[in-house]
Amino acid sequence: MPSSSGALIGAQAGIVGAGSINTGPEQYLRKYSLIVYKNGVTGAAAAAAAGIGAAFNNALDLSNLRFRFAIKRSSGMTPNTGDIRVYNLTPDTALSLLALLSPTTANSGLLINNGGVILQAGYEGNYGVIFQGNIKQIILGRESATDTFVDIIAGDGDLAYNFAVVNQTLAKGSTQADQINAAVNTTSSKGVGLGSVGSLPASQLPRGKVMFGNARNYLRQVALNTNQQWSIQDETIEFVPLKSYAPGERVILTSKTGLIGTPQQTNEGVNVKCLINPLIRINGRIDISEATVQNLKVDLNNPTSPVNNPAPLTQDGVYYVLALEHTGDTRGVEWYTSLICLNVDVTTNPINAVQPGFG
Repeated sequence: MPSSSGALIGAQAGIVGAGSINTGPEQYLRKYSLIVYKNGVTGAAAAAAAGIGAAFNNALDLSNLRFRFAIKRSSGMTPNTGDIRVYNLTPDTALSLLALLSPTTANSGLLINNGGVILQAGYEGNYGVIFQGNIKQIILGRESATDTFVDIIAGDGDLAYNFAVVNQTLAKGSTQADQINAAVNTTSSKGVGLGSVGSLPASQLPRGKVMFGNARNYLRQVALNTNQQWSIQDETIEFVPLKSYAPGERVILTSKTGLIGTPQQTNEGVNVKCLINPLIRINGRIDISEATVQNLKVDLNNPTSPVNNPAPLTQDGVYYVLALEHTGDTRGVEWYTSLICLNVDVTTNPINAVQPGFG
């Protein structure tokens, strides 16, 4: 019988990094873990290099308890969100959790929770991080006469997004890469490092540049100047060209690898539902070539309405992941990933193909 008390763990947290998960032909035997930790991380990249967990001084393993989650991720620059409800912690564990994440005062005078969360989910052979971020709020409550809960509301890189401030002057001849590095120097101290950037122009500024303000504003400006979009994924800043996708192999979805029901064409994209699969990443690709996509039902009473403009489908079944939501219950039936996807081929339709912009 799983313990309801949780367990304090030290530096060797035993957390598997997203890059170490394996592809399995079938989704079978659920696997999951939930770790909350006290701040002290120098960025996701450093944590991954050390084998996630080695960078944490103190953590609380809640994996044996029942918990539910709703993780929302997108390619927009607004931080991804995670809502996690953990059931029936003992009073001592709840107090330990609050003590571990006791709020501290930021430079602005605001109280900020002093901790983060890593949620891993999937199946044996296909298991990895589906959310990593800093905790924004903790709520204790009672769901029924017998069940208590702790709600953990977290944001992926939310602390860096809101409080990382650049105060630096770049010399004449600086590049777009220099501006990114200046911004990341401030976000890394708040737990957000730099991931994939792609090719950047070698053009240099004809004069010096004063950078002062929120780091996110400079990252957004670089993205605009280089025809890319930027977002924070698992506390890592990623840049992806507007008419392309993130590097990596596409994930093949069939009825044997977790595809549920029939993908649905809408006016915004193609909606796909599958069993939780941590290999599916924002800005990445999926392949549903063996599935028949149900066409958009047109409202014949209002044929000129914009909602009757269907997103273009592909001939090869390869789509770009624009947004996704992971929902699950470790003691229930729900264990799904819902996707909104776009056509990878930008020549089909410049509005609905891979060119989502900045939301």
